[in-house]
Amino acid sequence: MELLLILGVGLAAGTLSGIVGFGSSIMMMPVLVLVFGPREAVPIMAIAALMANLSRVVVWWREIDWRAAGAYAATGIPGAALGAGTLVALPPALIEGALGAFFIAMIPARRRLAARRMTLGLAQLAAIGFGVGWLTGIVVSTGPITVPVFLAYGLVKGAFIGTEAAASLAVYASKVSTFRALGVLPAEIVVKGLATGASLTAGAFVARRFVLRFEPEQFRLLMDGLMLASGLTMLWAALR
Repeated sequence: MELLLILGVGLAAGTLSGIVGFGSSIMMMPVLVLVFGPREAVPIMAIAALMANLSRVVVWWREIDWRAAGAYAATGIPGAALGAGTLVALPPALIEGALGAFFIAMIPARRRLAARRMTLGLAQLAAIGFGVGWLTGIVVSTGPITVPVFLAYGLVKGAFIGTEAAASLAVYASKVSTFRALGVLPAEIVVKGLATGASLTAGAFVARRFVLRFEPEQFRLLMDGLMLASGLTMLWAALR
């Protein structure tokens, strides 16, 4: 039953994140934490996110702006490695509480960044990459931050989804490599991550047909609700 729950939520999360460009980790983390605990949930989600971003790269390969992805990833990779190393040293309850607070805080932060309608170039992407990469190493998902960043670079629809996924793929690869080097990726964790990632991957291909049909803002409003629910769930897990 637990596996069916994870696969079902994963398919829904993969489909939704394939449409708006983020959200799979936000939807999956409360389920993974409740089933496996925070210490296992974080590396499981890192593997699953790696697969989910790879699937979006495959789906939108021809639309990707590789210069933008490379500029962000160049600094995001070392940032994620540093963040992952920081995460391993934290106690489980602190991880849960930090994740919950972060998800809730991202609701007004995403709106504030989007409202500024700022314009970014390659240099700004590189400057932002390290800090957001470090956060990604610690808090699992920084999609609510990267969405307005890549939109501000001028990317939309398929180009935005594919480019953000390509940049995030490099960052998550760095995070997973760091977990492996630190000895927190035993075979059991890898198998669970691959199973979770398979459902997210399937959702990315389902989402392709919807990307050009729906308004992204409708789904971002839905993600605000999901972030609030996920954040409250994580805080409850930390205090239970």
